[in-house]
Amino acid sequence: MTKADIVNEVAKGTGFEKVMVQKVIEAFMDSVKSSMEKGNDVFLRGFGSFVITKRAEKTARNISKNTTIIIPERYVPVFKPSKEFSEEVTKSLALIKK
Repeated sequence: MTKADIVNEVAKGTGFEKVMVQKVIEAFMDSVKSSMEKGNDVFLRGFGSFVITKRAEKTARNISKNTTIIIPERYVPVFKPSKEFSEEVTKSLALIKK
């Protein structure tokens, strides 16, 4: 599903114009992004959390040059679905796969 698909679904479900829905979705994404850029996590009860996790430094190999490189520690944004979200997806997929 793309952002355009989400805009269409929300517009259908709410009756709002697609242009207005797109502005709201863009504003939501900007808010999440700016909050995470400041080092804050974003919690959406019943949906999930956008959190920042620390990836440790690690050693990797460049196979083509046969050398090792050090990948420094870094912080990455991660989405962690809520328990309810995970359970609903699991149930839905189990029904689809049958």
